[in-house]
Amino acid sequence: MERKIVIPGEMIIEGEDYLPGENTEKRDGKVYSSRYGLAEEQSNLVKVIPLSGVYHPRRGNAVIGKVENVLANGWIIDIGAADSAFLSLMEVPRYVNKDAMEEVLTIDDMVTAKIWSINKRGIDLSLKGRGFGKIEEGLIFNVNSNKVPRIIGKEGSMIKIIKENTGCDITVGQNGTVLVEGNKIEDELFAKKAIMYIAERSFISGLTDLVTKWFTEQGNKK
Repeated sequence: MERKIVIPGEMIIEGEDYLPGENTEKRDGKVYSSRYGLAEEQSNLVKVIPLSGVYHPRRGNAVIGKVENVLANGWIIDIGAADSAFLSLMEVPRYVNKDAMEEVLTIDDMVTAKIWSINKRGIDLSLKGRGFGKIEEGLIFNVNSNKVPRIIGKEGSMIKIIKENTGCDITVGQNGTVLVEGNKIEDELFAKKAIMYIAERSFISGLTDLVTKWFTEQGNKK
């Protein structure tokens, strides 16, 4: 099945072999979309990648957020969701002096973290794991969180193209906040330009070829 733009209620595909995935439902042997987005099918599983809307946190998501407040037992982090998230000092992989919490993280600091729990109290974050912690440098900007799957690409294919052509390390939070770290600010801005190019064209099929061509036209600046 070719990727295609669908609207809520639109039939995507018909057949008993097809299973409904994210943002779809099946009725009478037909799979319908429940969101506006890009429909795709892999191994008979049909899903819709949303192209608009707010960030919906999920357990296991890697996110980038800003410290909003310092409490006695942790930090309140803004991750761009409807609710703020909480980072307990127990989820920081180092010794934390309770009397000097600001030495670890303070208001307006940026962090990469993982959502390890979502419950009635709210969203809980953790810094335990490779690649999580306070962001010390780099360029940070936001895209619509629903564009993230297209920016990353299948099995990381799109982000690999950007890294190879810009020489930058890139971290894309599932909440739509992006961190670009390069040797020069020019490299970081070039990577941002590429990511915004992809975000604006996330609904186009054959996007990988389009981006490869775009980099060629840009002169493969590294």
